[in-house]
Amino acid sequence: MAPANPPALGIVHPVYGPDLTAPLSGTKTPRSESRRSGGGLGQKRKQTLLTLLDALNELTNESTGGSSATGSRNMLDAEGDEPNVDETLQTQGAEAYSQFHRRIVDFDRELRNFANAARQLGSSIGILSSAANLRKRLIHILFLFQTNAAELFPRKVKKSDFLERGTKGHQHHHRHLRIHSKKHPHLINPHLERELDAEEFPLEFAQFAVDLTRFLDCLNEFPEFNDDGLNVSITALDGDLKYWASTLEEFKGQFAYPSVKRYMHDLSCEMGEHFDHITSSLSDFVEVGVPTIRFAQKHGASNLLNLSTVATFFSAVSATTLQFSFSEKGTALTDAVNVFWFSSLVFSIASAVNSLLGLTWKQAMYRSPGHRVPWWVLIWIKRSPLIFLVISVAAFSVGLVLFAYASGQSSVTCTVTTVFTAFSSFGLLAVSLWFASERWAYSRHAGKRWLADVLSEIATDIGHATGLHWLRNHLPTRFRRSMSTCSTYINQLTMSAFASLPRPRRFSNAGDGPGLPFSNTEMLSPSNGMSPLRKASDGAVTNVSGMDASTPGLDDKALPSTSDDHTDEQTPDSPPTPVSPAQRRWKGAVRSLALLKGATAPPPRQATRQMSSMSSMSSPTSDGQPKRDTFEPLGAVKQDRITKLITTFKGLAIQQYLPAHQALVRHLQFSPNGSLLATCSWDRTSHLYKVTSDRASPCTPHRVLLNPTGFVGQVAWSPNGTLLLTKLSRSVRVWTSDGVARKNIERPVNIQSITWMPKGDAFMSVERSEVCQIDLNGNVVAQYRLPRLKIHDVAVTLDSERFLGVATLLESKDGLRPVKARTENRIVVYNLAEKSIESQVPVLHEVRDITLAKSGNIALVSYENTAPPQLWRLDMVHDDVRLVLVHTYMPETLVSWAGSSYFGGKNDQFVICAGKGGDVHIWDRESGAFLHHFGTQDEESGDLTSVAWRPSESGPAMMATATHDGVVKIWMSSASMPAEVDLPQSPGLTGGGSLGLEPGPRMESPIEMAVTEEPIEEEQLRPPSPIPAPSNRLSLSAIKNLKLGKSGLSTR
Repeated sequence: MAPANPPALGIVHPVYGPDLTAPLSGTKTPRSESRRSGGGLGQKRKQTLLTLLDALNELTNESTGGSSATGSRNMLDAEGDEPNVDETLQTQGAEAYSQFHRRIVDFDRELRNFANAARQLGSSIGILSSAANLRKRLIHILFLFQTNAAELFPRKVKKSDFLERGTKGHQHHHRHLRIHSKKHPHLINPHLERELDAEEFPLEFAQFAVDLTRFLDCLNEFPEFNDDGLNVSITALDGDLKYWASTLEEFKGQFAYPSVKRYMHDLSCEMGEHFDHITSSLSDFVEVGVPTIRFAQKHGASNLLNLSTVATFFSAVSATTLQFSFSEKGTALTDAVNVFWFSSLVFSIASAVNSLLGLTWKQAMYRSPGHRVPWWVLIWIKRSPLIFLVISVAAFSVGLVLFAYASGQSSVTCTVTTVFTAFSSFGLLAVSLWFASERWAYSRHAGKRWLADVLSEIATDIGHATGLHWLRNHLPTRFRRSMSTCSTYINQLTMSAFASLPRPRRFSNAGDGPGLPFSNTEMLSPSNGMSPLRKASDGAVTNVSGMDASTPGLDDKALPSTSDDHTDEQTPDSPPTPVSPAQRRWKGAVRSLALLKGATAPPPRQATRQMSSMSSMSSPTSDGQPKRDTFEPLGAVKQDRITKLITTFKGLAIQQYLPAHQALVRHLQFSPNGSLLATCSWDRTSHLYKVTSDRASPCTPHRVLLNPTGFVGQVAWSPNGTLLLTKLSRSVRVWTSDGVARKNIERPVNIQSITWMPKGDAFMSVERSEVCQIDLNGNVVAQYRLPRLKIHDVAVTLDSERFLGVATLLESKDGLRPVKARTENRIVVYNLAEKSIESQVPVLHEVRDITLAKSGNIALVSYENTAPPQLWRLDMVHDDVRLVLVHTYMPETLVSWAGSSYFGGKNDQFVICAGKGGDVHIWDRESGAFLHHFGTQDEESGDLTSVAWRPSESGPAMMATATHDGVVKIWMSSASMPAEVDLPQSPGLTGGGSLGLEPGPRMESPIEMAVTEEPIEEEQLRPPSPIPAPSNRLSLSAIKNLKLGKSGLSTR
């Protein structure tokens, strides 16, 4: 027999390193391997190297004044020669896989619990088989992801040994099952039968989606309970699996590449979230759904049992009555009686037998699901018992009526029997038709409309088609009008007849009999118009209300009527119905109260609206970060260079505030020689500043470039620094470094970003799925289309043979889109001569832009939200460029990035990126070590939007940061940048790039500097009047005054 609690999935948990929360024995660390392989000689060499490194660290600390560097903990390990940067990525990646492993094991455990609970249900073989297939597929998925994680993080995740343990552990078990037991396939614990290859990821994803669909179909075979939450969760995973399988088909043969392995590792986090939702929904289904289905099935079984009992009893009744008629034969009436009663007996017996058959079929565990059974079988099992019983009752009733006439009963007996039989048969037929119609209405409208609603709609349609609806609506109204006219005419005739009668004698008030104050003629005379009693009552009403009857606002129609006369109009000849004084006083009181309430009612209040603030949300990112492919240990020279870099960064401080714009600064960039700084903003302007090494005033205003047709989203300097491009929504303007507008190039669609060609004679315009090469005269030189991709930014290599682009996949090759998961993004290498994608890399995070280093063989990719920047290397393999991930620049804490990341320093020796909270992060480009982090020095300034480093071969280090409030801050350091060590380069690959940003809302342009609005010739340019330079440090109030025109600067 199988164990009571078999291990989940029948697998061995992966072995992690000592940094995780639950380390397992048997882990082989690099240090333990070195002890076993190297022996004493290896230990001595290692100890010598460690001693030399410690001495070097002490000398470095003494040279820097004994202060420890900010990023020292990220550069060298205190106990070995492995970097902590790589160790951190290894640990984070292993933890991400460990979380995925726990999620998939929890999912498998819940599937096993569901299978155990479903065995108590009828027709559970389908759901049990689908759950077993699903658990097998989970084994394959987990094996592939664990093998992938073991190759990415070999020091933390051990490669799976499912196959060895599964094969040895289950061979004898299978033989034992074949000989000694009759276990069914869905009861055996699943295991891995063969080793899978990473190239089978798309196939396994597609098969996983098929297994999920089959599981959901079998789950919905239970009509007694339907869990929408579970259906939605499974449908979402099914859709995402099909999307992933379709997109991964384009990377066939590339699953051994580290970049694709990292993408698959990121997908494990997306899939794990799906597993969490399905596990939770499946647990609720086990707790609520299974008991509900079991109760409904028991109720249906009891109904079938009751039906079988009734059918059996009725068959006995039919057999008993046949004893009185089976001997009678020879006449048509007696033969008809026998025919109906014999038929009743046959159908009653069939009803009883079919009820027992249906009961057995419903309780059978191994019956086929409903969608696998022919329709006539389902009808025979589910519908025939009740139908046969109704036919049996009807036949017996008809035979009973005929038997009454055939046996010579009295006419009263025959008549009563016929009437009652017809009545009961009609009721039985009507109810049966109603039940059948309800079933039809439910199937037709999916439970959204009841049968009564359908019948009402049918009756309305029939009424409109035949005219009955018009008669029903108009005939009663016309009949009421005719009756009212006739009643009025009869009343008039009656009053005229009374008026023609002789006047009776007047009674005396002094007599003994009861006297009247006025005669009958005076009371009923129509000429009076109002009886004395009504006049008196009106006078009383006037006294109560305190107003005259002609007071505005007193409307008798608005008050409740106390008269019983409901005619629409009253002729002058017909007298009003007399009303008692009490009723008149009540009417006057109500009228007075209504007037008083109307006079004192407060004016109506106006509704107010309250604006609700919307909270910003940041999308979560993956926990695991991919490790670097290669790592070169830091030498003494590089350690000294990094130490000098950290010293330089520590000396950075805000040297100048530039109140450049009146709105958010979208982008800024230094010219290639560092002599000019260009900024752009949502206020429709771009500013040029002259940059010097003067600490008193490092930046002085040069020109203001107006762009009245739209918001400026990006500036881009040409490679030689003589021309500047400003990107608007659907146009690009070409300017000289002196602020002369040379050309305005219009485009038919929105422009995502722009970047210069290496020679500076043309530029690339990114327009959704196309990249257009445009010369400086606005002519389109070439167009390159990338189908199914929305391109965000490109960077062209210096040989102008390729460009690198970052894009978002709009849909897969099969037209699929993700249901719940994030959309796939890609980094592509496009061959301009062949006009085709040479290679591509999938990434899960939302890409922002891409920048090439000066060497041309390194690309820096920036992402949206909290995903850190990454460094990619361009390798030439068989005349094709392949992207290889080198570093992921991890910050010390979770940061929401603002703008793009950039290279900085001599020969792009470091990477700099700004966070939205006002903090700036710097890493060493070559080693990936975190060098420095500093926040804003002005708490009142806005959040950062962009950062730029000045490319200068000499002079102090300088950078510029832009904020939301339009201020540009100039940072300077007292120390210059250290010399750079030559870095290895891949031959034949060079390049450069630029950034692409989006436009913003319309704002007014500033007026502090010289303005160029329209394109002019260079000889028409006149130098502007001298403008006093701002002081080194301006307070926030001074900046605001300067923006408002309150400073001493002259305006134009």
